[in-house]
Amino acid sequence: MRDVEREILQLRQILEVTRRLATTTDLDQLLPMIIETACDSLDCERATIFLYDTERDELYSRAAKDAVGIRFPADRGIAGTAAMERVVVNVPDAYADPRFNKEVDKKTGFKTRNLLTFPLENMDGHLIGVLQALNKRSGPFDEDDEELANILSAQAGVALDRGRLLEEYAEKQRMERDLDIARQIQLGLFPEVVPVIEGYDVAGWNQPADQCGGDTYDIIQLEDGRLLIALADATGHGIGPALVIAQFHALVRGMLQVTTDVAEICAAVNRVLCEDLDDERFVTAFVGVLDPKTHVVEYVSCGQGPIMHLKHASFESRGATSVPFAVIPDIEYSAERIQLMPGDLLVLLTDGFYEAPSRRDELFGEERVVDLIRRGEGAPLDGLISNLHREIQKFCEGRAQADDLTAVILRRGQ
Repeated sequence: MRDVEREILQLRQILEVTRRLATTTDLDQLLPMIIETACDSLDCERATIFLYDTERDELYSRAAKDAVGIRFPADRGIAGTAAMERVVVNVPDAYADPRFNKEVDKKTGFKTRNLLTFPLENMDGHLIGVLQALNKRSGPFDEDDEELANILSAQAGVALDRGRLLEEYAEKQRMERDLDIARQIQLGLFPEVVPVIEGYDVAGWNQPADQCGGDTYDIIQLEDGRLLIALADATGHGIGPALVIAQFHALVRGMLQVTTDVAEICAAVNRVLCEDLDDERFVTAFVGVLDPKTHVVEYVSCGQGPIMHLKHASFESRGATSVPFAVIPDIEYSAERIQLMPGDLLVLLTDGFYEAPSRRDELFGEERVVDLIRRGEGAPLDGLISNLHREIQKFCEGRAQADDLTAVILRRGQ
């Protein structure tokens, strides 16, 4: 009768475990609930859950009853044995087992007498973690405890897997919302309306590789009627470069309140970016001012190139005039000049256009860009850019866009 009563008690405990674990999917609530359930069911003083980190192949405690969180290789110690061999490990005398790490007791001040350790798996048999029960109050853990541990393992493993998947999904949703907000903010940095300059057509366009990009452009009409054109590309793409490029954008606009001299603007922007960015980050940029009266573009190109000047019967490709921003502090800049004749085009493209790869890893290249622009030379500039983008997509043969794409094209009328 005692055996029957014990089995009935265990079944009730199992049903209670199942009921309790089904009441929440919040991992922060679920972990202490499993620990409390293990302590009650196995009549022990303490329990710890070690979750399995698949990327680092480590076990780590995210929640423990009166214990300090730790992290260690997944094959180490008693917990490692349970994890790697997928077995229940019953240790009646902790200090007599060479696998037991006495340092944890020294750090926490807790004295471990015995322990029962068992793996937690999901329904597909993948390791979720390990649960370790410490110090059974009535003596060492027995076979009934091992059997109960196996049942508890199945229930807890599935519950933890469900909770972790939902947590990862919620985190992904949060990140997507944050990225969407960042993208909307970044879109707000681009000119809403391109200024109308008599005798000129101007167009700007941007297509990031991710939700947030590391490219930007700006087209601003100055008080004296001249036109500032800026195009920039921060290393990489995504949220980090997007923050850098937003800073560049703000710095250029801020400097316009002080000066319209492109060399002075670039010097000030470079000083700030050198102070703020680490050694692995830099920004390539073109900053120029068009005078529609003299038809001269005065510019500085910091690592940004090629700068393409398409004339009626010829083509000029210019390189950068200086190194990128955030590379050399206190560098001195000097402006270059481009004289635009009737019908001339000034084409500024970030390297995502030239370096777009085909499936054979061939790059789109400067020659194809020039050829496409020549063929659509008289078309509206927005259509010219759209056609260029369409041809790049065709060239890449379905490959995902590898880098941000940004274009600014200026054309003097006939």
